[in-house]
Amino acid sequence: MSAQTKDLPAAKGDTERRINMIEAINEALDIMLERDPDVIIMGEDVGYFGGVFRCTAGLQEKHGKTRVFDTPISECGIIGVAVGMGAYGLRPVPEIQFADYIYPGLDQLVSEAARLRYRSATEYIAPLTVRSPFGGGIFGGQTHSQSPESMFTHVAGLKTVIPSTPYDAKGLLISCIEDNDPVIFFEPKRIYNGPFTGYYDKPVEPWKKHESSIVPEGYYSIPLGKARKVREGEALTILAYGTMVHVAEAVAREKGIDADILDLRTLVPLDIEAIEASVEKTGRCLIVHEATRTSGFGSELSALVTERCFYHLEAPVERVTGFDTPYPHSLEWAYFPGPVRIGEAIDKLLSE
Repeated sequence: MSAQTKDLPAAKGDTERRINMIEAINEALDIMLERDPDVIIMGEDVGYFGGVFRCTAGLQEKHGKTRVFDTPISECGIIGVAVGMGAYGLRPVPEIQFADYIYPGLDQLVSEAARLRYRSATEYIAPLTVRSPFGGGIFGGQTHSQSPESMFTHVAGLKTVIPSTPYDAKGLLISCIEDNDPVIFFEPKRIYNGPFTGYYDKPVEPWKKHESSIVPEGYYSIPLGKARKVREGEALTILAYGTMVHVAEAVAREKGIDADILDLRTLVPLDIEAIEASVEKTGRCLIVHEATRTSGFGSELSALVTERCFYHLEAPVERVTGFDTPYPHSLEWAYFPGPVRIGEAIDKLLSE
């Protein structure tokens, strides 16, 4: 069994139950609605329709219109109402239909949700989990492909979580909903139905052909702030999250590189101990993410690795990212950090 699945608990009655990320997210929401009467799901089309990607399908019918309900097309209003709900004891899970549309709610998240516990001296909290599909690879163009995660990692009081497998999606989402702080839960929509190697001209394999789609029934949680070792290696460390985990793994496998690959899972809190241990072992570090290069989260990772592992590094830290442009539609695969650019970065690192 691979490193990424060796610690998975067995599903009750079926050790090989395999589901995709959409089904895993739906299960997590269903479980938390059943376990906690204070959990509320809200957003555009999440109720009767079941969400544009079907992540909330069937939940309104099962739990009722007061627990799972549609909202007006107003991201500012969705987040604002969720902050108020959280302050009064509920645990809202608002959905922003695409991460590209989260900006109208930014002030509510930054000025209200993130600071409520601090400015009230812990009298009030804002335990909301904002779900939102993000990232490219689906020809969504500039308004349906953005990766704004670094904006939220900059805000004290917010947590930022990004799953890369169905198993992680379910366990991390349950932990987020149970957390007493506001969490941004970004779902890589390119891998909802299957992992992506970066080769856009090849058929996508469904999740059910992969071990990381083995998801236990019922409740389980994955603690925030713990990275996942995807692949053991000695030649270099690759830090990635979301879709890029699978692209990086595919490149390392095809090139026959002995890469130590870490799926960060959560950007805040960050598992800096796992990063340090890996880089100290390999002496080389490659960071991969879809977001634009300037001030992307890779910049923070590069700074941390340099500060903490400088005397172990055999070469400068490398980054493969999106470009400092809006996400293009016609040139999507030039923008997307695919196998060619990642492979070139690996070759450069290993030659130094």
